[in-house]
Amino acid sequence: MARESLFVPYYTVNVLTGTKSAEIVEDPVEAAEIISQSKNPLYIIGPHACTTSYDDGLLLEYVVKIAEAVNIPTCGTAHVKKKLLELGKKADTYYDIIEIIHFLKFSDWQGVRGWGPHDLVLFTGIRCDLAEAGLSTLRHYAPHLKTFAICRAGHPHSDYNSIVTKKSSEFEQWLKGVIAALS
Repeated sequence: MARESLFVPYYTVNVLTGTKSAEIVEDPVEAAEIISQSKNPLYIIGPHACTTSYDDGLLLEYVVKIAEAVNIPTCGTAHVKKKLLELGKKADTYYDIIEIIHFLKFSDWQGVRGWGPHDLVLFTGIRCDLAEAGLSTLRHYAPHLKTFAICRAGHPHSDYNSIVTKKSSEFEQWLKGVIAALS
């Protein structure tokens, strides 16, 4: 069960978020339900997904599996395009993180595939301070969106956050659980 509480994130970039903080989704099945219940999600992939590795592969490989499991449109930022091509994959679009956040603020924007406004945005691999700034922007200027930070560092400005842990093996098991629940 998700729990809403004020927590100290992995990186203490911004811990003063007001009275509302992210819901920590510790159960991978619940995370999969949140993702699959979304009508038009978007997955924003940052450059740290290309450099963060776990026992069974890169974080980017887990992200691709999550996106493919429920046909989530993807947006690659920074140098994600090159790494995706090396994996034989392609994102739906490539924007700078600031640009995609700007577009997401508008409730009438038709999304990266033109299927209508996005209702859930997943973030992975974005530098923590930049992610927090983007999540804060979306929290204040895009009330039509829910945000889900799939990152082992806590992001209090998101609506949902994966487990916050310093152990990469715990986060990897959580990712595998989400992928299994979505499949």
